[in-house]
Amino acid sequence: MIPRPPANRPQLGFLFLPPFRVQGLSIAGEESVVQVPELDICFDLGRCPRAALTSNYAALTHGHMDHAAGLAYYFSQRFFQGMGEGTVICHPKMADPIHNLMKAWVDIEAQRTPYNIAPLGPDDELEIKNNHFVRAFETLHCKHSVGYSVFERRSKLKTEYTGMPQEELIRLKKGGEAITHQLEIPLVCYTGDTMWGPLFDRPDVLNAQVLITECTFIDPEHRDRAAVGKHLHLDDIVKLLDRCTSKAVVLTHLSRRSNIYQARQRIDAAIPAEHRDRVFLLMDSRNNRARYEQQARDAEAVAQP
Repeated sequence: MIPRPPANRPQLGFLFLPPFRVQGLSIAGEESVVQVPELDICFDLGRCPRAALTSNYAALTHGHMDHAAGLAYYFSQRFFQGMGEGTVICHPKMADPIHNLMKAWVDIEAQRTPYNIAPLGPDDELEIKNNHFVRAFETLHCKHSVGYSVFERRSKLKTEYTGMPQEELIRLKKGGEAITHQLEIPLVCYTGDTMWGPLFDRPDVLNAQVLITECTFIDPEHRDRAAVGKHLHLDDIVKLLDRCTSKAVVLTHLSRRSNIYQARQRIDAAIPAEHRDRVFLLMDSRNNRARYEQQARDAEAVAQP
């Protein structure tokens, strides 16, 4: 009998959640990298698949190898392929270790790879594109772990000035009157690895249009494992769905202890019917592919004259 060929690397998970694509790989203990191309950001870098290189920003949640092993490769390949210097956003306490990592690669490669680090402490913000910001928040997983919310800031006319002639508004503005106020629109939130805690009271988490959160354990007998590893259990997701307003909740970081088919069954059994249509498994390739194909058919039908 001849030996079997090596196992293929898992295919990138993909979801189209208008107007965002959510794509990547997320398997507990092996690799986590989740990209939202429309926001020019990638959350964590796992082993850095090729698609992740196209994001100018990579937001690192913590230093565990399955989330951070692709850091140096991300910087190197972006430079090698002429994509410009990549920027990694991280907890301030992670900045020096990343600098040290890149210094080590100078000795290994005998050349220097350009890179940027943007330290972001809890509740600090960074503008990543026009009026779009990323904000860090504290999570409960390991030392210096953070999650991220991406939001848009818009200026909106104050209610009392609605319907006022344009000339009058211009006059008031020139006179120093504040006629607008800032509106913050939560777009995408990525919790990274975490257990249940105060982060799930935050408006930028609960009200994100797309909430990407880990769900490492789903079996009832694994609740203790979730607590020991400071991870979320399916029971936590059920609790979360009653509180959040997100149109889509994407579950990542599923343990290998449960295959996708079993996971889907347990999730459908645990989650109330009114919430099922907004819960997705990033690595559920078969169902996600069927959903996307239906989206493509629907779009084609609308486009027909």
